[in-house]
Amino acid sequence: MNIVIINGPNLNLLGKRKPEIYGTTSFDDFLPSLYAEFAGHDIIALQSNHEGQIIDWLHQYGFGRETGIVLNAAGYTHTSVSIRDAVEAVNAPVVEVHISDITRREPFRHTSLLTDVCRHSIIGHGLDGYREAVRWLVDDCYEQ
Repeated sequence: MNIVIINGPNLNLLGKRKPEIYGTTSFDDFLPSLYAEFAGHDIIALQSNHEGQIIDWLHQYGFGRETGIVLNAAGYTHTSVSIRDAVEAVNAPVVEVHISDITRREPFRHTSLLTDVCRHSIIGHGLDGYREAVRWLVDDCYEQ
C-alpha cells in the first residue's frame, strides 16, 4: 500500500514550537520508526505551509490505486473550505490526524471542517496518532 502523509503549516517546527503541546520530537526524527514499522509499504511524507500546495498534493495522490492519505492540515483544519473540498473530491481514504486534542484547546480550534469528509480521525494521541492512522489504513481500510 502507498501511504502519503501530508502535514500542514508550522508542523515543520515540531520539536521546537510549543513543546508542552506538541512534544520535543521533530517529525523528521519520528519518521524512521514509522518507516521501520511499516517497511512493507511505501510511505511518502510531505509538509507545506501553503494551502494550495496541500490541495495540489491531495489531487496528485488522491486518485492512486491502493493509496491512503494521512492528513494533518494543522490550522487549515479550522479554516479551509478548499482543503475540505479537495478531501471530499479524491478517491483515496483520508485519515485526519491532530497531535493535540483540538477539542480541549482554544474555542476556535474545536471545529474541524475535515472530520465529516475524512474516513477516520485520530485526535490528541501525539505523534503516535500518525502510527495509528497508518495502521488503520493498512489493517482496516483496504483489508476489509
